[in-house]
Amino acid sequence: MNTNLRIRLSAMMFLQFFVWGAWYGQMSKYMFTQLNATGAQVGSAYAAFSIAMIAAPFFIGMIADRYFAAQKVLGVLNLLGAGLLFWLTQIGDADNFYWVMLAYCLTFAPTISLVNAIAMRHISNPERDFPGLRVLGTISWIAVTNLIGFWGLGDKVAIFQIAMAAAVVQGLFAFLLPDTPPKATDEVSFAKILGADAFVLLRDRSYLMFFIASILICIPLSFYYAMANPALTDAGMTNVENKMSLGQASEVLFMLLIPLAFARLGVKWMLMVGLIAWIVRFVCFAYGDAGTGEWLFLVAILLHGVCFDFFFVTGQIYTDAKAGDAIKSQAQGLISLATYGVGMYIGSLLSGKITDLYTTNGVKDWASIWLVPAGIAAVVLVFFVLLFKEKSDQNRTRVSKGASLSTPT
Repeated sequence: MNTNLRIRLSAMMFLQFFVWGAWYGQMSKYMFTQLNATGAQVGSAYAAFSIAMIAAPFFIGMIADRYFAAQKVLGVLNLLGAGLLFWLTQIGDADNFYWVMLAYCLTFAPTISLVNAIAMRHISNPERDFPGLRVLGTISWIAVTNLIGFWGLGDKVAIFQIAMAAAVVQGLFAFLLPDTPPKATDEVSFAKILGADAFVLLRDRSYLMFFIASILICIPLSFYYAMANPALTDAGMTNVENKMSLGQASEVLFMLLIPLAFARLGVKWMLMVGLIAWIVRFVCFAYGDAGTGEWLFLVAILLHGVCFDFFFVTGQIYTDAKAGDAIKSQAQGLISLATYGVGMYIGSLLSGKITDLYTTNGVKDWASIWLVPAGIAAVVLVFFVLLFKEKSDQNRTRVSKGASLSTPT
């Protein structure tokens, strides 16, 4: 890959996650403090993102892949998104905020796949070159959350203004990216986009158990994304955004450890370690405090790498190995749709309802709130241990493919 191309693709990836990281983890705190939102309203706002993630594959498969150059679609969607972000900054009501957020997410979610598609089309060796581009996304997320933390903007409308400015830059810059014309010529159908051919994998009992566990574990994952920032803020922790960015740093570290862990542990044990880590982190959130117990909060944050990489990245690798070349893309699309769409949609709504359930006179009982996802993760672990019966660990060496994610870091 020549230097000019690498710079352009790296900048594209950096801007993509700069837009995302500016608002995603902080939105709940903003809604609680500036919009006087209920937990249910916050949960619904995060669920809007899951709705958009469900819709995005249909938009990409039915329209973007067939009629327009990917870089032009990326540019237009970002500019539309910037306009909607500006609209968000003018809203002072949580119910109206939801509808504009849903519209914004419908413009943003397809860009996640578009940046990956553009990068993949212009690099000769994706397994070698894509991780180096994708890591710019994690670095960007860390950078923007640290800026927001240092400037004390986590509960301010500025999080959307920063995202809006970055979206404008990305929207204009997209037209300078390498031309990526539509490539798909085969007949398209909703069944194909849904990944219907990949349903054959669900005939495998072990894979079916993994598939169900993946959906269920996204419920506690949603609690973390939606409620960690306001919970730590309420506990009195300072520089919350800066400290939470340690989770992304740990994600990079454990991503690098996946090949070694895969070879030593195999699929089942890696997935089990990931599930155990989820339980431990939520217990740490429940019993930590901003005084002598702040170390528990930091442990919970740093466990993000184990939780995310050892379950979700390992799950992608496992899916890749199970699917084979014929249905590989559909299989990855199906697991993403089920987890980040269906699973996180349920989790986002539930996190809001549980938060309201344990709120009295405006005061949230965060210890009780966090024990709910801890309990859900424990049930998923028992379910997985008892029912996942992989006969052979033939997938131990299938490490490098599928190890790069484009979901929330």
